[in-house]
Amino acid sequence: MSSPSAKRGGRSGAYAWYVVAVLLLAYTLSFIDRMILSLLVGPIRADLGISDTQMSLLMGFAFAIFYSVLGIPLGWLADRGSRRGLMVAGVAAWSLMTAVCGLTRSYVGLFLARIGVGVGEATLSPAAYSLLGDYFPREKLGRAMAVYSIGVPLGSGIALVAGALVVKFVTEGPPLIVPMLGAMEPWRLTFVVIGLPGLLVALLIALTVREPERKGGKQGLAKGEFTAFLRTHPAALAAHMGGMSMITLVMYGAMAWIPQFLHRTYAMPIPEAGLWFGAATAICGAAGLMLGGWMADRLYRRGFKDAHLRVIRLNAGVLLVTLTGMALAPTAGIALVLMILTMLLGTIHGGVAGAALQMVSPNRLRARIVALYFLVANLIGLGCGPTAMALVTDRVFGDDAALRYAIAVVTALAMPVSILILSLGLKPFARAVREAEATVA
Repeated sequence: MSSPSAKRGGRSGAYAWYVVAVLLLAYTLSFIDRMILSLLVGPIRADLGISDTQMSLLMGFAFAIFYSVLGIPLGWLADRGSRRGLMVAGVAAWSLMTAVCGLTRSYVGLFLARIGVGVGEATLSPAAYSLLGDYFPREKLGRAMAVYSIGVPLGSGIALVAGALVVKFVTEGPPLIVPMLGAMEPWRLTFVVIGLPGLLVALLIALTVREPERKGGKQGLAKGEFTAFLRTHPAALAAHMGGMSMITLVMYGAMAWIPQFLHRTYAMPIPEAGLWFGAATAICGAAGLMLGGWMADRLYRRGFKDAHLRVIRLNAGVLLVTLTGMALAPTAGIALVLMILTMLLGTIHGGVAGAALQMVSPNRLRARIVALYFLVANLIGLGCGPTAMALVTDRVFGDDAALRYAIAVVTALAMPVSILILSLGLKPFARAVREAEATVA
């Protein structure tokens, strides 16, 4: 139930931005927990005796399958119940399961623990997107979503930098003796250390985040309304989710393998590669998200009802050039410059993708629409992106040093498909936005 205090929090006032900041903190932690594996490839492979493809399943499929599939029922709960309560339970669950990752002693155990992380993280974004849609008006939603989505590059960057330091310690130091846990390799201790602080964030959400009044209320939840909405706007939703799926496939694949690419192609030490990529991800990725949110809001105010899809399409075109160029760069210096440009200009889709769905979805269906988007985008992107690049490396080239060509091939195939799908969806998406505006007016 919405409280008077929640109503007083206002639409896009100071308290609304405080909520964005708290949710940003939670999202940042989720990506630290999610992406730390990309810098721990060497130590984990050495300790567990696994291949690139098996490692990619830990980074992608083990997490993505449950993260994506459970989003739909969890989105249903967010549309009907307390979004705050759902987020509190999810943050606590994934934090505990991240710590469990460090306590497992086998590949199967680590695989199952990663599934647990995915289950917990599935609660956050559907509920958060819906919540923010009630705190901000349409003309400011792009920026609010962009700020929330800074958790992606910020969390990934912190994970990469932390992972780089762990790798440096692994190569220089012995296992640590931890009270009650015994001897622990540094990579195992890393999971424990980054997992437990999430419990404090869960407490912060429980104590300080209010459940806002839902725009339009919760009435009118007719049976079959969700599927009816999908049937009404098939082209607009398919274009958004299909185009974004190709982008997430390339981005998740690249983020999983860029540190190894720099190491294998240019003999750059893993700690140095992690620091470069981590800094570029955190700083340039955050700037790119804000740029994308500003672009979408500006285009929308100028009358472009398809503004959000236009920004996403531009993002796909940028990735085609910068990421392919990075993979084939003749020197490490050129590769680093193109990597920085990729993280600056290739991330403008981040907050815009979520805001786009809020532009066309009724309040009572928002969380489920977002969950469906995560189902499609993450099964294809997170579930297949890291593995696609690993399989091309292992099965097509059969050489670890050919990782650069795998990144180039996957990018060159996926991005034109994304551009085509998004171009075909511009007019249907604009119509869906106009219909949504008419119902709100």
